[in-house]
Amino acid sequence: MAAEHEQEHVRVAVIGTGFGGLGAAVRLRRAGVTDFVLLERRGAVGGTWHDNTYPGCACDIPSHLYSFSFAPNPEWPRSFSPQPDIRAYLERVTDTFGLRQHIRFDTEVQQMTWDAEELHWRVETSRGALTADVVVSATGPLSEPKLPDIPGLDSFEGKVFHSATWDHDYDLRGKRVAVVGTGASAIQIIPAIQPVVGELTVFQRTPAWVVPRNDRRITKAERKLHARFPATQKLRRLALWGVHELETQVFAKYPKLLPAVEKVSTLHMRRAVKDPELRRKLTPDYRVGCKRTLVSDDYYPALAKPNAHVIDSGLQEVRGNTLVSADGREAEVDAIVFCSGFHVSDMPVADLVKGADGETLAESWAEDGMNALRGTTTTGFPNFLFVIGPNTGLGTSSMILIIEAQLNYLIDYLRKLDTLGGGDKAALDVRPIAQHTYNAKLRERISSSVWETGCTSWYLDAQGRPVAVWPGTTAEFRKITREVWLEEYEVLRRAGAGRAGARRKAPLLAGNVSRGAATHAFHAAEDMPGHAREDAR
Repeated sequence: MAAEHEQEHVRVAVIGTGFGGLGAAVRLRRAGVTDFVLLERRGAVGGTWHDNTYPGCACDIPSHLYSFSFAPNPEWPRSFSPQPDIRAYLERVTDTFGLRQHIRFDTEVQQMTWDAEELHWRVETSRGALTADVVVSATGPLSEPKLPDIPGLDSFEGKVFHSATWDHDYDLRGKRVAVVGTGASAIQIIPAIQPVVGELTVFQRTPAWVVPRNDRRITKAERKLHARFPATQKLRRLALWGVHELETQVFAKYPKLLPAVEKVSTLHMRRAVKDPELRRKLTPDYRVGCKRTLVSDDYYPALAKPNAHVIDSGLQEVRGNTLVSADGREAEVDAIVFCSGFHVSDMPVADLVKGADGETLAESWAEDGMNALRGTTTTGFPNFLFVIGPNTGLGTSSMILIIEAQLNYLIDYLRKLDTLGGGDKAALDVRPIAQHTYNAKLRERISSSVWETGCTSWYLDAQGRPVAVWPGTTAEFRKITREVWLEEYEVLRRAGAGRAGARRKAPLLAGNVSRGAATHAFHAAEDMPGHAREDAR
């Protein structure tokens, strides 16, 4: 009877079933690891592509690049696919690779605590507890909507919702609607609802640089070609990757070329917006790339319509059904749509994780801001890995490339644990000097980049620290995550049966114990963009 009450234990627990979680599951199975679970708080897979269903929702990265390299899709209907097609793709990946048997739907993670004696994580969920040798957090940066604290909002008598929690039962036809924000979601929502609403008021705090999207339907002939000759789709993906790598190089290393990008955006706006005053409102006063550059073919035309109005001082107060801007302008509306972003620089999952010293991840980041070694592991939190962690965000390319690079790191991490364990449990904890050196060099690189030229963006946290952006190409990130360097970790092993529950540090397998971590941390920093070198390992 006792066996019936034993707590479930797995080798790996993965949190989330978006691109990161599903990708991790596929890579685990392909590496021969089948003892894992995926914990998903929703009732279906998809992550942000399940939650975000607002009108016009689509990806701003080309479809053939915004997909797994190991699961090409020759049937993408458009060059930039809409949300239903991306979600359907993730459902197919789930079924094709036999992942449903590993998924626990409607299971929300409530707390994760490191057990230093047993060298495993205790994971509390809404449906009970389990333990895991390794936890992979694939919750993603776009999982928790962020609503601004607007005085008087509670008294608003109309409809209020965030772009990520769209109320499809509310009919916008003929309504006076306010859209708060002009980011990546807003520039898709505004053109989608402008033709049907009675009056559209856009509260803009800061204008964005917007370049043409050039979206089009992928022809039947193209789809047939890719299905019959898969190499053609690989070539298409390679070409798209190359173009986006060049764009990244411009933003990260060649700022003198940025005025050319600004010129493209300016001409794009002038073609659609003839009113000089509206042009003034929509023209940014910061360097392109400081905030995320947006892509749209129909955003400017929508704002130029007679029923659209732009208030360029931001929303400051709500008085009944009247919205008041920072400079005192008023608009009476029936509904408010907040396009105010997500908790990117203050990951909610950080409050749920308690590490080796008993403090949460959020507490450990309180002084220096969100940071990790290679965007994946954090000191004091053994065997805990991020997929899309600190300083892995991109502004110009596909996050799937970052995800796949981190999955390479995950698989090598597990291989190293198997080698070190020798039939007993082992854990890896990042050496503080390795993490500090890596992040110091990372932030030094960012400090001279376009991302720190004076604007406020999701790349920075509330204190202005660059905690989200990766300041280089995806190829460079893949290089620094291709393998786990043990010199950057303390190796922890559980003692044998004679000392059950005891914990000891294992000696490093290579390098000088006293200076190995510092040496490799320094070399890791040298591998940062702008400090590339040849490795002799």
